[in-house]
Order: sequence, then C-alpha cells, then structure tokens
Amino acid sequence: MSAPTLVILAAGVGSRFGGLKQLAPVGPHGEALLDYGVYDALRAGFRNVVLVIRREVEELFRRHVADVIGPRIEIVFAHQKLEPPRPGRAKPWGTGHAVLAAAWGIRGSFAVMNADDCYGTDAFRLLFEHLESSAEHALVGYTLRETMSAHGGVSRAIVELDARGYVSRLTEVADIVAGGAAFTGWTTGGEAVSLRGDEVVSMNLWGFTPAVLPTLERQFAAFLEARSADPRAEFLLSEAVGGQLATNDMRVRVLRTRARWFGMTFSADDLSVRNEVQRLVDAGQYPANLKDGFEHLCT
Repeated sequence: MSAPTLVILAAGVGSRFGGLKQLAPVGPHGEALLDYGVYDALRAGFRNVVLVIRREVEELFRRHVADVIGPRIEIVFAHQKLEPPRPGRAKPWGTGHAVLAAAWGIRGSFAVMNADDCYGTDAFRLLFEHLESSAEHALVGYTLRETMSAHGGVSRAIVELDARGYVSRLTEVADIVAGGAAFTGWTTGGEAVSLRGDEVVSMNLWGFTPAVLPTLERQFAAFLEARSADPRAEFLLSEAVGGQLATNDMRVRVLRTRARWFGMTFSADDLSVRNEVQRLVDAGQYPANLKDGFEHLCT
C-alpha cells in the first residue's frame, strides 16, 4: 500500500493579500510556506505530492519547486479550472472543488493543506500516523485565539466535538475579529456570532480516505445547480464535510496538535511570518537553506 498523498491547495487568487501569496518568500533563501509544509510532510512519512494551481501560474510554481524542493521529490501539478465558466467570475470554485481537481493524482488516503499556512511538524506527524493506522477521516484542530491575524478579520470553520472526539458540526464563520476578551464574526447566512476564543477551529489540514470523493463530486454538482450564478459563492471543503456529517455519510476524528500555526492572510502578515520562520530556523527546527534539507531527506 502506497504512502498517503499530500494535496496542497494553491489555486487561490490572493485577493486580500494582493498577490500570489502562495509563493511569497518568507524563508532565509526565498522559501515559501508551502515548502515548509512539504518538508514537514516528508519528515512525517508522506511521499507523493499533488499541487493544485491555476494553469496561468504553472510556470512560476514549476520554477519555484525546481529551485527550492528539487527534482528528487515527486510533485504533480493539478489545474483547478473555472469550469463551467461564469461571466464576471475570476476566482476558482473553492477549496472543495480544489480537492476534486486533485483526485486524479491521489493514491489511497490523502492529506489536504493550504499552501499559505504553516502547520508545524507535530501536526503532520499526527496526521500521517492516523492515516497509516485508521480508515477514518481526520481533522487537525487548532484553537481559535491562536489562529488570528493582527491585520484584519479571518474566516474559520468552528468545530463542535462529540464526547468521543469526533466532529459533530462545522460552522463557517467569516470576518472574525478580537474585541477585548471576546471574538465576533458572521456566519455565511449573515448571522452575528460571539465566540470565546478557545473554540476548536479547522485550518484546512485534513486527512481523508478515497471514500470522501464520490460524495464530494455529487455535492459539487448540486452546488453548481443551486449557486453557480452567484459570483461570490464558493464550494468550501468545510461546508461540504459538514454536509456529509449532517447526513451521516462520514465520521471525522479530531486530532489536537501541540504545534503552533501561523500563516499569510494579509500582506501585512508578511513580517510576522518571516520572523516566525527565522525563529524556527534559529531553534534548529528547519535548516537555514531548506533546499539542503530536501536533498538530505532524499539521500
């Protein structure tokens, strides 16, 4: 049985960031956050990588991968296309559709991560061990207050757990901001939400078996039929999983990690992300030149 596949979602247009944040150089030698994610995943045991991108930026990603990750690691590129096309819409259909775009390159169980987030070594270790030993889906959970940006509101899927540690409900909440000791945001239906800050949230680090894909395809078809005329509508992975939970089509185990998350939402996050990467390099968690680290892993 092949090792689980790592699927990296990198097809976003970066509207809040103002550019291609997936390749923003944050490491000492121009490394991007996705490079650290691949490095952590390889150390955990993952071997196959599918990078989901937009076709028009493929050459930029190929050059970056060649320069930093190198040729010894198998990385295949999957295109997330705006199909069917819609007038007035430029961005892809969302994270759920991105997973479907990668399906042809997935071998067995697989993990999903965002290209512009850093999840930590422990998170990938937990996820790999789970996928190797269990036939259940999984989500790596973080704490809301530890995933905020100092530069604007963020969107998070709030996770409710049952007594056995499985996800019982997922609620997508947008524009979450801190106001003193409390946090506030808005559901996709426009309802105001008050949060404490200790809630478990999804940062889109998932583990799936292939059983998730056929239902995800049916959900996307229903989404297109109902909402494709809305230029702002997105087929979000968290909402798709929530729909499968509601109909008892799946169970998702929550894995709690000791790792610290950080990531790029706004361009102003750049400095804090650079500082955090440098802190981890100085602490010996990553090599100063990540390309040397990849070469060492592959020898």
